[in-house]
Amino acid sequence: MNNQDAFAAIALAAVASDGTLGREEAHALRRQLEHRSLYKTCSEAAMGDLFDRLLRLLRENGVPGLIEQALPTLSLLQQESALAVAAHLVHADRKVTEEEAQFLTDLAEKVDVPNDQAVMIVRSIEALNRDSLGE
Repeated sequence: MNNQDAFAAIALAAVASDGTLGREEAHALRRQLEHRSLYKTCSEAAMGDLFDRLLRLLRENGVPGLIEQALPTLSLLQQESALAVAAHLVHADRKVTEEEAQFLTDLAEKVDVPNDQAVMIVRSIEALNRDSLGE
């Protein structure tokens, strides 16, 4: 697995962590990736191939297996970014399921980022996506 596959794998795992992968989630995932340097030059066909490979790995190994394969490929800074993107994708709809919350907890523990920093990343993204203005 290369960096491009690994970063996308973490994002895919985030949107699949609740056991479903809906159209809106797939679009959000695509938007998060398409402007990043690793994916800017990818054609539509190349992105399709990337997700076909990752979806196959997801079906074969589940979310934990996909994460286990992806994380060692990423640098510390890439892991930090992948955690932030995963948190953003999970919190974007402002409805975090128990499975999604557990996924973020597990991912924060597995990245090579100091635990307090990983927790702060997740909490910051949660705060960013919280709709507290209506309260």
